[in-house]
Amino acid sequence: MDTFVLPGLNGSGDSHWQAHWTRDNTNARIIEQRDWNCPHLAEWQERLDEELASQDNIWIVAHSLGTLLAANLAERPSAKKIRGALLVAPCDLAKVEELHPCVVNFGGMPVRRLPFPSMVVASRNDPYMSLESARQFANLWGSELADIGNAGHINIRSGHGRWPLGYELLNRLKAREVELRQARSRRLSVVEPWAGYSSMS
Repeated sequence: MDTFVLPGLNGSGDSHWQAHWTRDNTNARIIEQRDWNCPHLAEWQERLDEELASQDNIWIVAHSLGTLLAANLAERPSAKKIRGALLVAPCDLAKVEELHPCVVNFGGMPVRRLPFPSMVVASRNDPYMSLESARQFANLWGSELADIGNAGHINIRSGHGRWPLGYELLNRLKAREVELRQARSRRLSVVEPWAGYSSMS
């Protein structure tokens, strides 16, 4: 298993691109939650931590509320298990509350920089988050931003069943992660001169 798929509110139905993702990739699976309809952050975090406990080098593919679950990993030890995260159509909790009153108990918006490479995939007409807000949170999380135009909430309603672009974007993120890892390795291989050394003339 190398990819965990994190759906949002109400889960992802059989026609959702996340469901297609797991059918297309046998190394990917949806992390099931006990209650998809009334999400509670602590419960969803506990479930994700349980799945990560026996895994390493996991890629996350998250949608909507699932992106906030992934972003909250910045404050958790299990973040070290993550290799990178594709954060598709993140939602603004204020908008979620407006559209689904008294349903979601997810605390506040995560604002800490993520300790792993990530990409925010945003739409210009997403009812759950404006492009400007998506750009702001991408900056806070240290994420690359992919603006894919007018794509709604990038879900079934906006016509996103099987979604080939998603695979391309994850591959772009994977290439970036390799570049970052190689750059880090090169920096570590450089032997810095000892600061206390002085030559004798």
